[in-house]
Amino acid sequence: MSKTLILFSSVHGHTYKICERLKQHLSELGERATLCSLDQAPDLAGFDKVLIGASIRHGKHNPAVLAYVNANKEALDSKVNGFFSVSLVARKPMKNTPETNPYMQAFLNQVSWQPRMLEVFGGRLNYGGYGVMDRNIIRFIMWITKGPTDPKVDIDFTDWDKVADLAERFHLADKLQGQAA
Repeated sequence: MSKTLILFSSVHGHTYKICERLKQHLSELGERATLCSLDQAPDLAGFDKVLIGASIRHGKHNPAVLAYVNANKEALDSKVNGFFSVSLVARKPMKNTPETNPYMQAFLNQVSWQPRMLEVFGGRLNYGGYGVMDRNIIRFIMWITKGPTDPKVDIDFTDWDKVADLAERFHLADKLQGQAA
């Protein structure tokens, strides 16, 4: 039974919700999964696998995510590992893969760590959950990108089947890695 650590960096809580679902799936698959905020990350030595999820705010991942993965590159590389990004841009069909998502590509160019498994998920657009400034900035961006601008909108763009698929792939990653060796 693998000991899996799921770390998250979330602004409005949606990345955390995705991580909770991943933990549930991994636990059902027999993993001992621990969920923890990045700023309270435990020592990685106690885990076999590490999966990190981070949201986008104002076009960037939290700088603490970049600092964490750069500072822990060696420990991360010694384990089965993965990274996923959550953004509203990933709601678009041409930007919903690690290869086509500009935020994922920017992340990979800014860090020394190269995760073995990558994924991107559409986020949640909840205008009522944002402060006035964020709500107006996001509405403007949505207007430019032809997204929903109604201030009463609350839409979850996450493909939950894709979340379950990531959990399955991550669960099997150590077994597949062992076969390739």
